Amino acid sequence: MASSTLHFFFVALLLPFTLTTATRDTCATAAPDGSDDLSIIPVNARCSPFAANPTSTSVMDTVLHMASADSHRLIYLSSLVADKPNRTSVPIASANQLLHTGNYVVRARLGTPPQLMFMVLDTSNDAVWLPCSGCSGCSTAATADSTVSCSAAECTQARGLTCPSSSPSPPSTCSFNQSYGGGSSFSASLVQDTLTLASDVISNFSFGCINSASGNSLPPQGLMGLGRGPTSLISQTTSLYSGVFSYCLPSFRSFYFSGSLKLGPMGQPRSIRYTPLLRSAHRPSLYYVNLTGVSVGPTQVPVDPTYLTFDSNSGAGTIIDSGTVITRFVQPVYEAIRDEFRSQVKGPFSTLGAFDTCFAADSDSLAPKVTLHMTSLDLKLPVENTLIHSSAGTLACLSMAGIPLNANAVLNVIANLQQQNLRILFDVPNSRLGIATEACN
Repeated sequence: MASSTLHFFFVALLLPFTLTTATRDTCATAAPDGSDDLSIIPVNARCSPFAANPTSTSVMDTVLHMASADSHRLIYLSSLVADKPNRTSVPIASANQLLHTGNYVVRARLGTPPQLMFMVLDTSNDAVWLPCSGCSGCSTAATADSTVSCSAAECTQARGLTCPSSSPSPPSTCSFNQSYGGGSSFSASLVQDTLTLASDVISNFSFGCINSASGNSLPPQGLMGLGRGPTSLISQTTSLYSGVFSYCLPSFRSFYFSGSLKLGPMGQPRSIRYTPLLRSAHRPSLYYVNLTGVSVGPTQVPVDPTYLTFDSNSGAGTIIDSGTVITRFVQPVYEAIRDEFRSQVKGPFSTLGAFDTCFAADSDSLAPKVTLHMTSLDLKLPVENTLIHSSAGTLACLSMAGIPLNANAVLNVIANLQQQNLRILFDVPNSRLGIATEACN
């Protein structure tokens, strides 16, 4: 049974730092044993090839900037409807504005010969694709080996994959077109080649090979989907990792910090609480949990249960997602949480970007903890997962928000800011999600 640990080096949240000692370059691509160092890093981190100036922006400004793309992300998540073609758009900003995303990149080697790529990691996407040599409109390109024909089973498995209406003999190459909410689109062919993750070599791995792209919102070096669909990394590596993975996202509080992604059942925490992992027939790619209520301090917030109830057919309910920055609730639920939070904290309150409950930071000691109640599991969020502070330390904001009016109004999203310093374990075969406290820093 294989198991692989991918260490995160989350370098960017944007405070000055000094490294006093180091045994090797933390951004090196080779580990001491000679295998690739599969660090997972935020797109705006020091070790990311897409990083901007890390000292030019405060933590608050960075999070605000990232959260500004959440509305596009939520529209994308609501578009993931079964049997709905050509709607796997991902709201990834252009290479010079990657702070707009809450996604992380992973070092992986794909193609022939193996080429190092920094690919966006996404728990709510089934696709794996990257720009290939000869791609028109791509800034980076890899060389892939063998194409997949229209007659292959893989050609019918992934969202948006199509073949020409009149296939010549021999069968033509399986191809697909996708468009993006930010005005970008691409065309690609389905190919098979070797994927290398750390010391694990995965042969005949299927992925999309982009041959033309337009617009500026595509992940420059590709996408690595961890969703439930048949062409995701997790589905294609079932024999290797048994459909099990976990991650621990570190806090945004320091410039240099680390976390980890673990693939496979080995090395997962033994002391961990589980809640059922649900699947929607309407949105089968997403990871749902049964959120039954929310407490603010000692008070369970009164909300109409219909706003929380999981409905497989409609896709209503609550998902856990790595690509959304701040947790979002349908508007009536969020307003009830916000109003109860305000009643327990001294005002006055102001609005800053996506945050509508900001107050003087000297009152944050009065801020209550927020608890998410799920089946068989109560997740009491630490204060640092509930509040975000200004760089001057004078302002604190409740780091949650309502669903924007232009997004799907029935989908609650537990986002990455609220997942920090927790081990989140996805056990797909046993339909359960595990959560344990862990110091990821």
